[in-house]
Amino acid sequence: MTDSSSTSSKRGIYVHFAAVAKAIGHPHRMELLELLAQGERPVEELVELTGLSVANTSQHLQQLRRVGLVAGRKAGKNVIYRLADPTVVTLLGALQQIAGRNNANAARAIDRFLRQRDTMEPVSRAELSRRMRAGEVVVIDVRPPKEFAAGHIRGALNIPVSNLKDHLAKLPRRQEIVAYCRGPYCVMSFDAVALLRERGFKVRRLDEGYPEWKLAGLPVQAA
Repeated sequence: MTDSSSTSSKRGIYVHFAAVAKAIGHPHRMELLELLAQGERPVEELVELTGLSVANTSQHLQQLRRVGLVAGRKAGKNVIYRLADPTVVTLLGALQQIAGRNNANAARAIDRFLRQRDTMEPVSRAELSRRMRAGEVVVIDVRPPKEFAAGHIRGALNIPVSNLKDHLAKLPRRQEIVAYCRGPYCVMSFDAVALLRERGFKVRRLDEGYPEWKLAGLPVQAA
C-alpha cells in the first residue's frame, strides 16, 4: 500500500525539479547559459552576443535566476551574471547527448551541422590531454580575449577566429593544431579549422569546449 504522505512529499520535490527543467527549456536561455559558462558577464554584453533585446535578455536571466541556475551581483548600476553552479555545464551536456542519441530530429540536425562544417573526427578531451603532455600538439583558443582571460586550457594560445588570418606565422606547419572554443557546437572552432586547412595546416578541433575541460578537472589557467 502506498504511503500517501510519502508520495505527496516526493511529488513536491519533483515540482522543484520540473521548475528547473522548465526554466532551461528555451533555446535563448540555453544560449545564455553557454555564454555564462565562459565567465561572468553584464547584461549589456549578453545582449550584444545574442542579438536579443535588453528586456528579453533580462527576462530570461530572471527566470534562470529564480530556479538557481544563474546568480548575479551588483556592480554600480549593472548586474553581472554568472553560472550559480559549474555543474550546469553537465546539465547542458546531458541534454545535448540525450537529444542526439534518442531524438531523431535532433540527431539529424546535429549530424547535418557537424558534417557540413567538419568531416574529420574531432579530438577527445582525453586524447588532447595526453597529446599535450607529450608535447605533440599546439592548442589554440579561438574565443574572444575576454573569455580567454577569464579562463582557458593551460598552455593554449589565444588567437580569436576573427584575427586568425593575421597570425598564421605564429602557427607550426609540421605539428598538429587543435582548436577549441565555447562548446561542442561552437561555430568559431569550425571556422578556424576550415580556414587553417585551406592554408595547408594540419588541424582538428576539440569535441567539447573550455567549460567541459574545466569541469573535468583538467589543467586550466586565467590570464
